[in-house]
Amino acid sequence: MPKAVTEIRSLARAHTRTALNVLVGVMRNTKATPPARVAAANAILDRGWGKPTQSLANDENALELIHRIERVIVQPDHVDAENPDSEDL
Repeated sequence: MPKAVTEIRSLARAHTRTALNVLVGVMRNTKATPPARVAAANAILDRGWGKPTQSLANDENALELIHRIERVIVQPDHVDAENPDSEDL
């Protein structure tokens, strides 16, 4: 990793407590707009617990693509029965 990126990351991390206090202040401020309060609350939750996982269950095309990628990686010589002329993704 380049030295400049490491330095920037280090500087940003040095302000973590202050940034978190600002987010908490916005979230608790009843005079702040509701979107600002929600954004602050979400930022706090994301940093504390991580972002929620995104489900692919409703997107059959994406799930099909993932399965195809798995087949290509695990069985690269496998020819797709539905599309025998395809060579790549």
